[in-house]
Amino acid sequence: MSSPLRKPFIAGNWKMHLTLAESLALAKEVAAGCAEGGPDVALCVPFTAVAAVAEALKGRPILVGGQDLHWEPQGAFTGEVAGRQLADAGCRVAIIGHSERRRCFGETDETVNKKIKAALGADLIPIVCVGETLDEREQQKTYRVLETQIRGAFMNFAPDELARVIIAYEPVWAIGTGKTAAPAQAQDAHTFIRKYVARSLQEKLAAGMRILYGGSVKADNVDALMAEPDLDGALVGGESLKAANFLRIIRFKAAAPGIGQAR
Repeated sequence: MSSPLRKPFIAGNWKMHLTLAESLALAKEVAAGCAEGGPDVALCVPFTAVAAVAEALKGRPILVGGQDLHWEPQGAFTGEVAGRQLADAGCRVAIIGHSERRRCFGETDETVNKKIKAALGADLIPIVCVGETLDEREQQKTYRVLETQIRGAFMNFAPDELARVIIAYEPVWAIGTGKTAAPAQAQDAHTFIRKYVARSLQEKLAAGMRILYGGSVKADNVDALMAEPDLDGALVGGESLKAANFLRIIRFKAAAPGIGQAR
């Protein structure tokens, strides 16, 4: 189970799903089921729903997040959204470098680095995604991939600048496939990430940095995953679109001893 130094964090990534009305209905249902004193919870909703969902959740213990952002604060970038625009609409969180962004839209470690800077500049909490493909895992390249992605993401940042950053380990082979990394596999990757951050940046930063697992997290596997000591929460895809299932994930049993403790 996660260290009491690190408050659990559960984020739902709605991806390109739901209309505005559907988004509001789901957000309100999740909010109604969230108790005070539980883990930090974020809903990363479609851009079209950010302002409305943020308004509907005012006063509730749920953060609203964007699923991406541009690295510039403004400019001639048709179809993009800036961090300050997300913050203005009510966002507190931004997902950066999701594998779907890397695979489908050309995201690189360099752009991830620039987007982290932009998110922090807009007072957003970056959730920085890293993870290997099935081919990379089978070739025993998992550690190499994680090290390369984290090094590129955090290049030229001082440890104190990264204090609010969250890492999400998402093995690409487990996203949307129904396959989930075994708890021991997830723990192994999280341990490597934490040790690499400690070695390359600072032990204090690594000890306090929350590392989430993302990859077909479900109501029936979350307890086993969250029993591992270096898993501090989850980045949840499809199951976050079902209120009852997402609420069960938020209430994962392994969280009980540590819930409510500050970072």
